[in-house]
Amino acid sequence: MKYVLSLFIIILLFINPLQAQDFSDLDKSPMDAVIARNNDNSSLARVIYSRPQKKGREIFGELVPYGKIWRTGANEATEITFYDDVEFNGNKVGAGTYTLYTIPNEKNWTIILNKDINVWGAYKYDQSNDVMRTEVKTNETAATVENFSITFRPTDNGANLLMGWDNVYLEIPIKN
Repeated sequence: MKYVLSLFIIILLFINPLQAQDFSDLDKSPMDAVIARNNDNSSLARVIYSRPQKKGREIFGELVPYGKIWRTGANEATEITFYDDVEFNGNKVGAGTYTLYTIPNEKNWTIILNKDINVWGAYKYDQSNDVMRTEVKTNETAATVENFSITFRPTDNGANLLMGWDNVYLEIPIKN
């Protein structure tokens, strides 16, 4: 009996590490984060977002309808954190974390900072919790952007937030 029990325990010890090697598949819209830094290397802003892929689809006006609230990415709604009070496209915004919603249109987008955070999609979007709204002109990219992308371009007094996907990008100044 001791032999059978010992053999069973040994088998369990070898099976468990084998199961630990089963990794889940990659997310279809992987999460990403970007950070903007001040000239002194302190953090200015951080964006956490998911990166959906174009995959041959018509994006704006189809997959992402014009005139409708969008989570600005995939899965969880995009969040932006400001580490100090800033001017976001000329609007004063206090330090803190906000959900970054957008309403895409052909020539411009409405950019929304909302105080509801940790939300999935835009299904429970509540306009009464908007901190600010601003309009930003769209630009055409030189080449197709396959994955939705957000990055920061440093400036003398802050950074510009760039968002792009398909053949559209926009740039939003953030000043400290």
